Amino acid sequence: MATTELTAQTLGSTITDNDIVLVDFWAEWCGPCKRFGPIFEQSSEVNPGVVHAKVDTEAEQELAAELQITSIPTLMAFREGILVFRQPGALPAPALAQVVEAVKGLDMDEVRAKIAEQAAQS
Repeated sequence: MATTELTAQTLGSTITDNDIVLVDFWAEWCGPCKRFGPIFEQSSEVNPGVVHAKVDTEAEQELAAELQITSIPTLMAFREGILVFRQPGALPAPALAQVVEAVKGLDMDEVRAKIAEQAAQS
């Protein structure tokens, strides 16, 4: 499965309509982004059940600001509509594979319980 380009209009529905979504925030002028791009594309081929999406931070500046993207590339992972991973910097292929496996292995009932617990404390 190839990567999907996301915009402010499509980000929300993509996250809610799919079980696992990885989002790469990038820009054309960014050297590390260009090096990470093929690694991200390869991951999309190896993990067809995981949506691999990209947001061009130059074209989607308001979205990047809203999501507090201050460094690119930044990778976000969503599972069942919940942000479960966020990290700036280009990942090597083995590290990206570990992120994908970790997100697949999450017990989402446990994640939701922790979110509820944190919300109750604030």
